Amino acid sequence: MASSALSFALPLRAESNWPTKPVKIVVPFAAGGTTDILARAIAPELSRAFGQQFIVDNRGGAGGNVGAEIVAKSAPDGYTLLMGTVGTHGINRALYSKLPYDPIKDFAPITMVAGVPNVMEMQTEKARALGIDNVQDFIRYAKAHPGKLNMASSGNGTSIHLAGELFKSMTGTFMVHLPYRGSAPALLDMVAGTADVMFDNLPSSLAHIRAGKLKALAVTSRQRSSALPDVPTMEEAAGLKGFDATSWFGLLAPAGTPMDIVGRIQQEVAKSLNTPAIKEKLQSQGAIPSGNTPAAFAKHIDAEHKKWAQVVKASGAKVD
Repeated sequence: MASSALSFALPLRAESNWPTKPVKIVVPFAAGGTTDILARAIAPELSRAFGQQFIVDNRGGAGGNVGAEIVAKSAPDGYTLLMGTVGTHGINRALYSKLPYDPIKDFAPITMVAGVPNVMEMQTEKARALGIDNVQDFIRYAKAHPGKLNMASSGNGTSIHLAGELFKSMTGTFMVHLPYRGSAPALLDMVAGTADVMFDNLPSSLAHIRAGKLKALAVTSRQRSSALPDVPTMEEAAGLKGFDATSWFGLLAPAGTPMDIVGRIQQEVAKSLNTPAIKEKLQSQGAIPSGNTPAAFAKHIDAEHKKWAQVVKASGAKVD
């Protein structure tokens, strides 16, 4: 195992002239969500490091499957990368009856960029009008009015969707699911009051929460977030012991991409994530920077498959 990890960490010389043209980072969701925010945070750093443009290309649809499939079927030459998520590489294989790519066999993991908690939120005025000040109030209202509330998400199979499904299964509540093509369009309806509740990735919602437009009821991680220290966890807010629906985001390449390219990208991402400016920027948005090795990222993806398969089974969620 040690020699395998070392081969990931150390660049080889076979493709030392890469890159000789711009590199595309496919974001499988609409612009403005956390996946997009993180891709746009590291793209300029990689452009500076390699002397070629790293261009963010938003390809939303089908819970991230559209963009993931594009990368899975691209040439393994280092010029097409994916900003994958817990949805595309941890949840979707268990959730979708037919997946147009294999999240393990079709990709070469590069590095996890960051992990983030999700946050259960409502539009502030709507919450006040319904008498909902905390998670317990929400549960009481939802049980008294089954099906009246809707639940927005960034798409079927995303961690945002599954966090909501986990909440429903653990509380015995029901909300109609409204899948969007990313967090940004869902948040527009949340702020407008059209959508009732969302379990969004914290970075994409944080500005709305701080502005008072959205009310944060709880974070979905086991610990509170330093970005919202006064917001309780689900266990603290409603006694939901063991509730954990955190998200992660990381770079992947098509399977067969030369390992020296994979290693060089990982090293530059890790280096940029360790700079005070990038680290502080991500942490202030509620994200926890990573930059781990390809081997460590691959191990994490494998563990996430097993974890989320159990969550999907327990929730009864399924997408045909």
